[in-house]
Order: sequence, then C-alpha cells, then structure tokens
Amino acid sequence: MKNDLLKPLMIAACASILFAASIRADDTKSTVPLALDLPIHTLKGTPEDLPSGPNVEPLSDVAPTPIQVPKGVTNVAAGKPVTSSVRPYLGELIRITDGKKEAIDDDAVEFRKGTHWVQVDLSQSFVIHAIAMWHDHRYVQAMHDVILQVSDDPEFKSGVTMLYNNDTDNSSGLGVGTDREYFEMQFGRVVATKGIKARYVRGYTRGSNQSVLNCWQEIEVYALPAK
Repeated sequence: MKNDLLKPLMIAACASILFAASIRADDTKSTVPLALDLPIHTLKGTPEDLPSGPNVEPLSDVAPTPIQVPKGVTNVAAGKPVTSSVRPYLGELIRITDGKKEAIDDDAVEFRKGTHWVQVDLSQSFVIHAIAMWHDHRYVQAMHDVILQVSDDPEFKSGVTMLYNNDTDNSSGLGVGTDREYFEMQFGRVVATKGIKARYVRGYTRGSNQSVLNCWQEIEVYALPAK
C-alpha cells in the first residue's frame, strides 16, 4: 500500500526533472538576432561609376536581416592583438579591434597594394558563430579578394577553414571563391560561421574598385567559450 502511494509522487518527480532538463536543452539551442553597434553612414556620397555584374551585389541602403546566434555570444575579439602580413603605413593595428569603426581617418588602418592579410589572436579557441568586418566605409566601394579564414594554427598552414571568399579568378592564390563582391557600407559584412572552433581569424584584401591600397577598420568575432 505504501509503495502504491509513492508511485504517483515518483512519477511526478521524474516528469519534473525531465521537463527541467528539456528547458535547459532548449535554452542552449535558442537563438537571437545578432545585434551590432553600427557606425554612421559616410557623408562622402555615392559615386556614379560603381562596378556591376554577376559577381557584384547590388548596392542597398537597407540593413541586411540579422543572422541568428546563440544567446550569450560576445565579441571576443575586442581589444585582442592584431598582426599583419606587412606593416601598415597609416594607422595602428590595434584600431582593428578597438571597437571604433566610424567613417573617419582615425578609425582606419591602411596598407600598401597587393594581397595582404590581418590576423586577430583571440588568445584561446572559441566556438565562433559570426564574424563581422568593416574594411573602409569612408567611401562606397567594393573591396577585391575579400577572404576570411580561421584556424588554430597561427601560421595558417594546417586546419584552415575558409569562411568567405569573393576572389572569383584566384588572383590572390588562395582558391577560386564563390561569394560576390559587396559595397562597403555602415552595415559591414557579417559572416555566419556555424559554431566553428578556432583561435585565430585572418582576413585578406587586394585593394578596391577605387584604390589599389588595402584598408581595415574593424573585426568583431561573436563566440562562446569552447568546452
């Protein structure tokens, strides 16, 4: 008789535990729109001779739909050290992770012509869900050979994952890309990374339709700690 009375209580307790566990599981899977702190649009106007074609996205002044990311992601690139393939001739590398990305000279880092990269060391591996980048939205322009990679190898000789590549003719020698060129705007370019685990983020450029020079303003990496 005593055991019969306890059975309903035990069943209810087990149901409560399973319900709580399911809530925790749902919480880990729930997502929210990625909220970015956007800079102000450039005041320099839009050139009339913008490039066009099948490999160039049409210019739009409408913000893209935010991608979905897990709750709790933060910009783990903030304040992290930056290295580059060549020394910048204008600006300091720390500007690329200082959180400042307005359309002004003081927020830009410029490099000489050719294909060059900048690299952020996140200090440890993270589970990365999105990377946002701003190259040079002081002007409405399309950067060439925008390539984004991640790896746990600081020299990017092994374990390299290609996240974005709009080099459709392999002029930078890193493979033919299938992404399209886009115009630099205050929205930047956000790349969904689907929980890739990595410590280092490397981005390439090879000038733009307006200049042979390369420029970066900011890289933000939205991630969660790796378990």
